[in-house]
Amino acid sequence: MDYITRPKYVEKIKQFINKPIIKILTGMRRVGKSTLLLIIKDDILKDIPNENKIYINFESANFFDINNASALLKYLQPLLENINGKVYFFFDEIQLVNNWEQVINGLRVDRDCDIYLTGSNSTLISGDLATLLAGRYVEFEIQPFTFIEFKQVFENTNLSKEILFDKFIQLGGMPFLKYFDLDETPSFKYLNDVYNTVLVKDVLQYNNIRDVDLFNRIFSYVIENIGHTFSASSIKNYLKNENRNISVDTILNYLEYCSLAFIIKKIPRYDTVGKKILKIDEKYYLTDHGFRQAIGFSNTKDIERTLENIVCIELISRGYEVKIGKVKDKEIDFIAKKEKDLSYYQVSYIMGDEKTREREFSVYKSVTDNFPKYVLSMDHFDFSQDGIIHKNIIDFLLEDEGIKWKILKLKY
Repeated sequence: MDYITRPKYVEKIKQFINKPIIKILTGMRRVGKSTLLLIIKDDILKDIPNENKIYINFESANFFDINNASALLKYLQPLLENINGKVYFFFDEIQLVNNWEQVINGLRVDRDCDIYLTGSNSTLISGDLATLLAGRYVEFEIQPFTFIEFKQVFENTNLSKEILFDKFIQLGGMPFLKYFDLDETPSFKYLNDVYNTVLVKDVLQYNNIRDVDLFNRIFSYVIENIGHTFSASSIKNYLKNENRNISVDTILNYLEYCSLAFIIKKIPRYDTVGKKILKIDEKYYLTDHGFRQAIGFSNTKDIERTLENIVCIELISRGYEVKIGKVKDKEIDFIAKKEKDLSYYQVSYIMGDEKTREREFSVYKSVTDNFPKYVLSMDHFDFSQDGIIHKNIIDFLLEDEGIKWKILKLKY
């Protein structure tokens, strides 16, 4: 099977290969964690003898009976007796094994080994694991394809970047979409199936949620209102109008479960004057905006907020910590921070008139620092002014297009 390598992740992971630190790849289901695991095993570590590499995908029917620490140890022991030298462990969807962290810690202590894990719930690296492995693991959160990757996958279509971006707005960036050749019918069917699988397995079943209809109403409200500030109280009032009663705490728990399953991103608000995180009116964005279109909402109708969603996930994918900026009575769409780098982003669809341009650029008047300030829109004319940089959104998303990609053929 052919795979697109993902250099920004591969290069980061390479820095930790053969280091005494556990590598954990997290992210929503079907974003490509398993593919990256196979790239590490079969390409990056191709010079390591196969007998020194142990790979288990716990979603495979072959390993259904390995669902607890004792069963995993029992399976590994005879394999390890016949291996000389360093052992490389690759455990895919490790969260399906109860008390797996005890096994991983034991292997780390007892063997000369290099360990790679994947998981689809961020509780993977909380609680007991965080205690057992404090300072001994590094996490890589994998995102869906960015527009650069999407464009690379479909470069053989010879479509313009503008047409491909229109397709990206509708379909999103789930990697498996490459097999449907931009055909919307099978693409949306696939996205619907993935969406339901994530919700059922990683949210409803994982957290023992029984009132499925109520949960679906809440999450549907969130998806419809991506990019809007809202509170659990506003959702409670919305449901009350539909004669459904639910506590604010339950709503907050449901949203947290969805965040832990990586299907949505909770973006906090930051007061740029008071220099503090605000505890209310955060925003939520979908990890993949294609889900929104697939389940019946229109990304084109809500183009401004869809573009916000795309830019938000792009910044996260580039390694930035993202917040919403509050500047007195105004709002900056995104403040992006990575180590000492800081930048500001306003996102608009079209700034065809002076009033719209004034609205988007004026928010920066109260920001007095010298960090880069951007306004992103679909306009092709450069509206940069007063040191504030205007960029076309497509050009912004393709800034790193010079990175070399390649297609690998990997065997299971």
